[in-house]
Amino acid sequence: MAGAHTLTFTDDNYDTDVKSSDIPVLIDFWATWCPPCKMLAPIIDEIADELVGKVKVGKVDTDACPEIRDSFGINSIPTVVLLKGGKEVERIVGFMPKKNLLAKLEPHLS
Repeated sequence: MAGAHTLTFTDDNYDTDVKSSDIPVLIDFWATWCPPCKMLAPIIDEIADELVGKVKVGKVDTDACPEIRDSFGINSIPTVVLLKGGKEVERIVGFMPKKNLLAKLEPHLS
């Protein structure tokens, strides 16, 4: 269940929503069978709602989108990747509390 401002990135919309974005993009790589992913999901949704206009937030189901997963070399989930100007500037692997996650992201959002 995604938050009001959390997008779902798929093979169909990835180029438009991610590669062509004029603001940073936060991607949450997850899967339905991953308990830490379920713990992280509400935190990602809160970040999406709180940082509207500063960052585009979306999720990639690693089982449904193996090409996107493989293009980032995702081996463990959850993995959160922040892109700025189409380039990866931050990668966080595993669950992390919201304040720690924001501390890693905020330097890239100004």
